[in-house]
Amino acid sequence: MGGFIFRHLVAPLRRPASLSLAALVLGFAGCRAAERAPVASAAPGTRIVDDAGDTVRVARPAHRIASLIPATTELLFDLGAGASVIGRTTWCDYPAAALKVPSLGDGINPSLEAIVANRPDLVLLYNSAQNGEVAIRLRALGIPALRLATDRLSDVPRLARLLGSLTGHVASADSLAAAYTRDVAAATVTPGPHRPSVFLLVWDQPPTTVGRGSYLTELIERAGGRNLFDDIAASSGTVSTEAVAARDPDVILALSDAPPRFVGRPEWQSVRAARERRIILISGSEFNRPTPRAADAIRRLTAQLSAVAPTAAAGAR
Repeated sequence: MGGFIFRHLVAPLRRPASLSLAALVLGFAGCRAAERAPVASAAPGTRIVDDAGDTVRVARPAHRIASLIPATTELLFDLGAGASVIGRTTWCDYPAAALKVPSLGDGINPSLEAIVANRPDLVLLYNSAQNGEVAIRLRALGIPALRLATDRLSDVPRLARLLGSLTGHVASADSLAAAYTRDVAAATVTPGPHRPSVFLLVWDQPPTTVGRGSYLTELIERAGGRNLFDDIAASSGTVSTEAVAARDPDVILALSDAPPRFVGRPEWQSVRAARERRIILISGSEFNRPTPRAADAIRRLTAQLSAVAPTAAAGAR
């Protein structure tokens, strides 16, 4: 969902419910395609280039949208276009009104039949290679399908303006984009002399973390911390407990609302932060994907870092 719900898989992972939030983070951003091209401003009736580099004709303002990306579903509701959303993914859980929209599945390599049966005039797909064939087949049926990247905090205002143009909510989109940019800047803290190093564990078997290609790294940095594995270029990657121990993080950040079981395992006793229980548990869909709620996510993470590692960021700009 980033933000990473399916991490490079063509079918959803099956896992215990206690790991559902980690699963959410191992989704859309984790199966990122090649570096995206900018999405052009899209007045209805024009041809636009989506993030996969495909040229798509949008014939009219969209009124029946199958939004198969949690981030775009949230944006459409924020823009006032929620009534136009006629299909969503299983992971589209915010706002609450989105849960009333019929689910069309997981959102990666979705069912063409399920989409078409809902008669959409616009389909929004995550920019993943797994979604390429569905996009082609939808367009062959005369249904505009856009593959969009929702991997970075900067994608929020960019896509807000695109969706505002596609749905006739231009003024709302401009207002949202401006407010978002202002709020994120206000929430971003000035780092102190020591930026606490944060090991973000999104999966424990094998240990999986995020790299600098993830918006979660951006959240950590804006909260005054430093991603322990910011030298990983991709959005996610597997690491060893030995590598974590060698880098000796100040804090372990686990995307969970339940006490982590991994810290009691023998192999984790070599990690000082695990032994000393310097662990932040944080949950909420604002950490699962880039969202207009990013400023709140930054503030929550800042408060947690300050409590566990008092040398965290000194204060808000």
